[in-house]
Amino acid sequence: MMRVIAGTARGKNLTSLPGEDVTRPTINRVKEAMFSSVQFLVPGARVLDLFAGSGQLGIEALSRGAARCVFLDTSREAVGVILANCKTAGVFSKSRVIPDDAFHFLATTREQFDLALLDPPFHYGTVAKALPLLSGHMAPGGVVLCETELTADLPGTVQGLVQVRQYKYGKILVTRYEKEEQL
Repeated sequence: MMRVIAGTARGKNLTSLPGEDVTRPTINRVKEAMFSSVQFLVPGARVLDLFAGSGQLGIEALSRGAARCVFLDTSREAVGVILANCKTAGVFSKSRVIPDDAFHFLATTREQFDLALLDPPFHYGTVAKALPLLSGHMAPGGVVLCETELTADLPGTVQGLVQVRQYKYGKILVTRYEKEEQL
């Protein structure tokens, strides 16, 4: 069972689809570390939860004071779970849940984000493919947190996004990118 760790929805139970075919929930230790690293960025932030699965990362951000979150997943079943979890956590009014392909969304949206959370299916190189499209939607100084398998091949920089840190948790790698400030 997943829970919201901190904030206004602290302790609320969230659901996910059974199995790991569509969703793979982030373990609490990794989630806590991710949000500790961006604790001062989250309040008032515009958040993108790409490959949202259950929506737990975006919901955690909203619970901790983010202004709004766009949740994206291609699975209709996952979208249903995200909607239910947003209602359970009391963050539905700050949520926009979109059933769409991440690459199509990034190619067509004009939205800007302060924080992007990427936790796609492992072993497909999805993060490395998404970063160039995501870069144009990150506000200056924005942060991208990517959860991947430990062996993921990720670029050091990509179109203004600079890798600043990597954290290892067993078989999981969390990579932090920051959008360069405009001069």
